[in-house]
Amino acid sequence: MAGSGSVLAGRTAVVTGAARGIGRAVTGALVARGAKVALLGLERDELSAAAEAEAGPGSAKAWQVDITDEAALRDTADQVTRLFGPVSVVVANAGVAAVGPFEDADMTVWRRVVEVNLVGSALTARAFLPGLLATRGFYLQISSLAALGAAPMMSAYCASKSGVETFAHGLRTEVAGRGVGVGIAYLSWTDTEMIREAWRHGPLREVRALMPWPANRAHPVEPTAERLVRGIERRSSSVYVQPWVRGVQTARALLPGLVTWRAGRVLGSGGPRPGTAFPGLLGPGGRAAG
Repeated sequence: MAGSGSVLAGRTAVVTGAARGIGRAVTGALVARGAKVALLGLERDELSAAAEAEAGPGSAKAWQVDITDEAALRDTADQVTRLFGPVSVVVANAGVAAVGPFEDADMTVWRRVVEVNLVGSALTARAFLPGLLATRGFYLQISSLAALGAAPMMSAYCASKSGVETFAHGLRTEVAGRGVGVGIAYLSWTDTEMIREAWRHGPLREVRALMPWPANRAHPVEPTAERLVRGIERRSSSVYVQPWVRGVQTARALLPGLVTWRAGRVLGSGGPRPGTAFPGLLGPGGRAAG
């Protein structure tokens, strides 16, 4: 429901990783519903352009901040509250990825994936929790199909997305009695710059080959963002962006064995080949975070 008819009209929302991809599309969907949106991210020019493009029923402003910097994030939360009022919605979307065999991983890059995706999400929740408590608001944690079934060549990403899922479950139990809702969004590959770059590189092409249709295709950004925002409006505890992902959730206990079996068939008895790791974090957003 767009514009003033939405429950989000006049509310203050925060979106991390808002410069590109899903974050930017979610920002547009929130502004269209009349929300005041704070765009958080590392890429100053892209954030500013995204904020300026959203001249709709709501309003938007950009803040350049590293979500792994606790002090800077708290200061940003104070600035957002002073400008827009207490926060009612937080979308913890910021994330980075790296691909390649674990034995070949640059552990500094591996650590950064976990730091941004998991620690950054927790720091985001902590910084904006006072506003959410004041407004009885809603926190949406962007997780992934990777939380339901770990894939080879993506050990850091899968670990971090499993981590944010568990973190969000724990946070929900702590704040539910105080009126704050916590949702977890599960989505498959989305057609972002990060994924397009990844699929041009050998290791993730092999991961994609492990997956049956429709898990082996990338889904458009705009419909993904709309489904996420509808989940926010409904205060859904689980948002399955692609309906078939719900079925994966029900079968998750079987997935480790199935993935291992399938990986053996696709990758061969030798397993992943050393020397095929992508050099660094994927996509322009990843390079900004690196």
